[in-house]
Amino acid sequence: MKHRWLTAVSITAALLSGWVMAAEDLQPADPARGAAKANSICMACHGPQGNSVVPQWPKLAGQRPEYIMKQLMDFKAGNRVNVQMTPMAKPLTDQEVVDLAAYFASQTQSGGVADRELANLGESIYRAGNPATGVPACSGCHGPAGMGQGLAKFPRLAGQHADYVKQTLHYFRSGERANDPNGMMRGVAARMTDQEIAAVAQYIQGLSK
Repeated sequence: MKHRWLTAVSITAALLSGWVMAAEDLQPADPARGAAKANSICMACHGPQGNSVVPQWPKLAGQRPEYIMKQLMDFKAGNRVNVQMTPMAKPLTDQEVVDLAAYFASQTQSGGVADRELANLGESIYRAGNPATGVPACSGCHGPAGMGQGLAKFPRLAGQHADYVKQTLHYFRSGERANDPNGMMRGVAARMTDQEIAAVAQYIQGLSK
């Protein structure tokens, strides 16, 4: 098995922390069960092992399991709505959500290549923000290498498709996506220009572990 963030038992504990779920009702997270489910319902869009080849659909390989679980639970609850994902997530059991999160977290993400000229501006914003307009540094929450923070459910960004990152920031800015805790990402995106969004997205795509 490829790199894992956590063992099967500890990943279950990490995923359940902060969630209203009874741990005794769930078995330890099982990436093998998650793989079987992913191959049947996720692979068509998110690619083999979670490495999407379509820029508008996110890579899930290597993503923080806590973040994957949050998004799936938000789709199930209607806190995040998407014409493709909502009907896929709603039938999932809590066990399947945990297993899928463990599986995708255990996979190795394929790398990305950035447009260097645009990424130079993106790096500045990612690391230092734009104090003049109140845009905070992305690295403050997502980490200097873009690997996210598990317990805070801040996602890994490193290597993600630029088109998907750009689309997501536009959705936050317009309010079309609103499942960010305390409106954090909506507040950030509202202060960003189209050029800044495109630049940050390019920089993120070129980040690697």
